[in-house]
Amino acid sequence: VYLPCALQTKKRYVGFMYETRDQREPVFDAKGIETVRRDNCGVVSKVLERCIKILFTQRDVSQVRAYLHRQLTKMLVGRVGLQDFVFAKEYRGMMGYKPGACVPALEIARKRLRMDRRAEPRVGERVPYVIVHGSPGLPLIQLVRQPRELLLDPSLRVNVTYYINKQVLPALDRLLSLVGVSVFQWYSDMPKVVRLTAPLVAPTSKQGTISQYFVTSDCLVCERQTKEAVCPSCRQDPQMVALTLATRCANFETVQHRLAQVCQTCMGVQDSTQPCVSLDCPVLFRRHLATLDLARADLHREALLKLTTF
Repeated sequence: VYLPCALQTKKRYVGFMYETRDQREPVFDAKGIETVRRDNCGVVSKVLERCIKILFTQRDVSQVRAYLHRQLTKMLVGRVGLQDFVFAKEYRGMMGYKPGACVPALEIARKRLRMDRRAEPRVGERVPYVIVHGSPGLPLIQLVRQPRELLLDPSLRVNVTYYINKQVLPALDRLLSLVGVSVFQWYSDMPKVVRLTAPLVAPTSKQGTISQYFVTSDCLVCERQTKEAVCPSCRQDPQMVALTLATRCANFETVQHRLAQVCQTCMGVQDSTQPCVSLDCPVLFRRHLATLDLARADLHREALLKLTTF
């Protein structure tokens, strides 16, 4: 018995499953939807499963909307782990595709072959990739990158807009449209805040996105719109500004140091520059976010130095 349940199409359904009369807690059972499909990224399956559970347990669409707004905001401000944006599609071999096929797994295999003729993925192997930001007008196939490229190149950013509009919202709409809800309307009505981290290196090529040349236009303390690092209202209380910025810098450095200790314990070496080869490790992607936070810490110190100078 499924109570409650949702039937999308044939062989695509989800519900709370009860198998015996005396069963108290149901089992979340999904068939054919994005929560159990291996060719989707983690952010789609996690958000969809959580929305379904909130809808089934609370029976309140407003709570689903509030949760979705929080998750989309976290994605827009860059507080979601890079591991959740990784796709993994099956590679069928060079002879398994038509000439001129634009398939991400095939594109990654071609890049590997240009670097090393022995680096071609095996037939049936799942090839990981992510979608990054690019110049306007570029086809989607040219925005495909390996996850390690995203970690090594600080100028690359995850294309969060693509993941929201093409992955998360369509999966939710197929389910929530059954109860008369439009998640696309929810997304268009919600306030959108995109906060960019400081680039570690300046763009070297003329082709790039405009966001690579600008960091942010928000106050570092209260996050209000301003043309300076600290807005005039926050400058009225320099002690509060100094304490806030110094505390954030200390927290960024503490997190980076603790994550480095985890990696050193795992690899058994004390060299902090030792590269990690496991893309399944969540600490690897968390260290990438910590590195970006350290770049923000430099901005905090510059703002603090200017404040003390005046």
